Amino acid sequence: MFKQVKPFTTIFFIELWERFGFYGMQAILVYYMVKAIGMTDTLAFNTYSAFTALIYAAIFIGGYLGDNILGAKKTLLLGAVFLTLGYVILGYADPSYLYIALGVIIVGNGLFKANPSNLLSKLYNADDPRLDSAFTLYYMSINIGSLLSMSFVPAIADHFGWGTGFYVCALGLILAIAKFLISIKSLQPYDSPVGKKPLNFPAFITVVVGSVIAVFVLSYIIRHLTLAHWILSLTGLGLLAFFIFEIMRADASERSKMIVALILMIQGIFFFILYQQMPTSLNFYAINNVEHSIFGFAINPLSFQALNPFWIFVMSPILAHFYHKLGKQGKDLKMPTKFMIGMFLCAAGFLILWSSRYFANSQGIVSSFWIITSYFFQSTGELLVSGLGLAMVAQLVPERLTGFLMGAWFMAVAIGMILGGMVASLTDIPSNLPVGMDSLNIYSNIFLKIGIVTTIIAIVMALMTPKLKNLMSK
Repeated sequence: MFKQVKPFTTIFFIELWERFGFYGMQAILVYYMVKAIGMTDTLAFNTYSAFTALIYAAIFIGGYLGDNILGAKKTLLLGAVFLTLGYVILGYADPSYLYIALGVIIVGNGLFKANPSNLLSKLYNADDPRLDSAFTLYYMSINIGSLLSMSFVPAIADHFGWGTGFYVCALGLILAIAKFLISIKSLQPYDSPVGKKPLNFPAFITVVVGSVIAVFVLSYIIRHLTLAHWILSLTGLGLLAFFIFEIMRADASERSKMIVALILMIQGIFFFILYQQMPTSLNFYAINNVEHSIFGFAINPLSFQALNPFWIFVMSPILAHFYHKLGKQGKDLKMPTKFMIGMFLCAAGFLILWSSRYFANSQGIVSSFWIITSYFFQSTGELLVSGLGLAMVAQLVPERLTGFLMGAWFMAVAIGMILGGMVASLTDIPSNLPVGMDSLNIYSNIFLKIGIVTTIIAIVMALMTPKLKNLMSK
């Protein structure tokens, strides 16, 4: 299952260290906004959700620049530099610089994120049986980085201060840049056509200046959440219109597959509403109502988030081997089936959290067993939906649109993030309400509703799966 083409290893490690920085920042950012800056839970959840939504909305711009202006390699490198700067500004630990830092990180992610997966898609033909396993292993690289950072950055921030925690995240980006520069020649044959040409210096300067301007615009948008919601909604509608236009002008074979891709992207929005609960409502549930230990070993409650990449690290090679073996036999599960199973697993994860209320002690504290088990189901479901989202784009859309529509997939993520923040804000614990059974009831009631709605969505997908398979076979 590890018999991939040689440049795969380079992309794997670049993504690993970039995600180390990003998820280390994510692990402590919301709690930092509440405890160090004094935001309410609702404001912190919605600010974080607007921030992450703008990150993913900006990715399609990076995909476009990688395809048409600078090339994937140069765009990726520029994004890594911006990300490093953003984490350093956060590490300065001055709350007045928060929104500028978030703007820098949005720009950096927008430039970086689409291009490793864009390069990866060019390593394989669409019918290569290694494609699903390659993207699953690539997804594992993301979660190795996040497992390391989510496990250690919260403890580092707790012992040495918030600034040190953010500086460690910047170190991850420095390692990503170093790995990229060492291995850049191996990626040259797989870059976009414009990336194989010498650097267009005027275009590069234009992109840099535009990125700096975007930082200040984005920092203003994050301060005004209603404006952020309107911009993301209009951008999403614009991408939807473009997608429908491309479906209408495609030939019959392309059209059928692109319809399937559109439906799966819409399902992806629902998944990312669930995913957004991990750094928000699920994180604060762990802080307030879960025992802070695993098998008797004390743990920083923020590090419970590391259970997500831990389970993905465990399950990724198992699923990659399963896909590869079935693919060689011509019996691999179709993409709609994988997405549907993933949604059922996510529903189970939230229903497990709801049931934990019946096993709480008199202080409203539940065993960490419940959150460990919930993360197992949610993370395995994530591999079947988010982990294969990029492979879905590579399989189902024309090559001329791969970079742009990978950005469209991330736009679906952005919409899910915004909606996920709104759902998470329903768990805001009133200041006059003591943490304990009352807070546990608030969390579990919301988790029950999430589980029921997700189960209904999964059932609808199960009913649609035969039709989607039929469309893919045309």
